[in-house]
Amino acid sequence: MNAQNLNAPSAYFMAAVTETPESHTLSVLVDNEPGVLARVIGLFSGRGYNIDSLTVSETEHEKHLSRITIVTTGTPLVIEQIHHQLERLVPIHRVTNLTVEARGRNFEKPLERELALIKVAGVGEKRLEALRLADAFRATVIDATAEHFVFEITGRTNKVDQFISILKPLGLVEVSRSGVAALQRGPEGL
Repeated sequence: MNAQNLNAPSAYFMAAVTETPESHTLSVLVDNEPGVLARVIGLFSGRGYNIDSLTVSETEHEKHLSRITIVTTGTPLVIEQIHHQLERLVPIHRVTNLTVEARGRNFEKPLERELALIKVAGVGEKRLEALRLADAFRATVIDATAEHFVFEITGRTNKVDQFISILKPLGLVEVSRSGVAALQRGPEGL
């Protein structure tokens, strides 16, 4: 290992140069109690891992269980390390790499959806074009005045990204995104 790698700020330097980072969706079933999310986030930040998307919600009220869905990017070695380190945290019941599960079952990807609220200001032709694009992307107008629209769109992250990108020259004001919600395909649950 050379001196440059010893001073690297994250664990990503550990991968061979030939390995390509890829996006993975992890589903983590945890006790719904204070501090659990902070521990998970601390694991990522303490080791220099990046979180591309994060959603958390209680999914089984009677059992006091929450589901954390994390989208992160890394080489296979880094993703494996993240998976094993998450499994060692005490309030965690189960960690599932939905991306690997999908490949193992010959599915392309897990089922993933994201919600976004997008505000666009504009009048005249730009206003009409924004409405046409919203119709093409199956976005819904949830608020409108003579000067602006707020659209709601649900879909895969790349669809949401594309819609936002197309709206930029038409008067994009602001965006709020939910993060990815994901499930593995097939009849089994976590």
